[in-house]
Amino acid sequence: MNSIKFDLTKVQKEIANYLKYMENIKISSPHTLRAYKNDLAEFFPKDHESITELTDLKSYIYNQLNVWKTLKLSSRNRKIGSLKSFLNYLFDRKLIDTRLSETVPTPKVPKKVPHFISFDEVQSCLNFLNETVKNPQVQNSESTNRKNLPQQQLLLFLLLYGGGLRISEACELQWEQVSLSQRSLRITGKGSKQRIVVLPEPINEHLKRYKQNQPFQTKFLFGESSLNPRIGYKWIKDIGLKTGLINHLHPHALRHSYATHLLSSGANLRVIQTLLGHESLAATEKYTHLNLNQLYHTLENNHPLGKKIK
Repeated sequence: MNSIKFDLTKVQKEIANYLKYMENIKISSPHTLRAYKNDLAEFFPKDHESITELTDLKSYIYNQLNVWKTLKLSSRNRKIGSLKSFLNYLFDRKLIDTRLSETVPTPKVPKKVPHFISFDEVQSCLNFLNETVKNPQVQNSESTNRKNLPQQQLLLFLLLYGGGLRISEACELQWEQVSLSQRSLRITGKGSKQRIVVLPEPINEHLKRYKQNQPFQTKFLFGESSLNPRIGYKWIKDIGLKTGLINHLHPHALRHSYATHLLSSGANLRVIQTLLGHESLAATEKYTHLNLNQLYHTLENNHPLGKKIK
């Protein structure tokens, strides 16, 4: 069977069906669904001529892949992932008779060492934030809109570094997800997967004080509505700049620091995987090689040959 009977109207209809499937069956996050929708709309524009033969579809795919070669590797891989997922969907529903996804190459992305900050740098940030809480007059213009801006910035920093939350998870956190008695947060992460995050006692105490000092109870920790992640990103960036950190500080660097510092202190990799909400241990293992300097230092200072070779 060579014909796929795949006219343009059917493509758009199947894209809509595919997105519903990913939302309702695969429980993909809104962010992932938006990426799929945008990538497929770009790949199969509504004004494109109909594709009726399998060979035509193959040719069209490879032409489009050549167009994507100018993109950053990470962007290209995301788009290719969207395409392969959709092609698998079509094959599983017998709308095409060849698993074309297997013929689409995925370029390998070099593994990057996650950016994190040292504990001394964390302490510098906390000292700065605690000082702004005591002296809130040293703030930017945004403080006119948020009277408790210093407390909120400190809270966001603590959730990211002390809880290992993603910026979206922290910004969307509601009080009903917080258990002060159990020092825990119930987090809904990627793919609507839930996990429990246990908080260090000092952060839990800060949460108690923060809640007590609120003039009225709100649904979200940061107000009547969730905090815009872009605002949260700017807060963290500004904290890094005002603290004088050498490297640019961003929210995910605090999540990386959370994992790295836990691992350096002897935490089990499986426990860290659970706390971060990683589906695969491989996603957590990227932190293991960050401790090479610590291993070198330990070896040189504790191994009998270490001191003699110096």
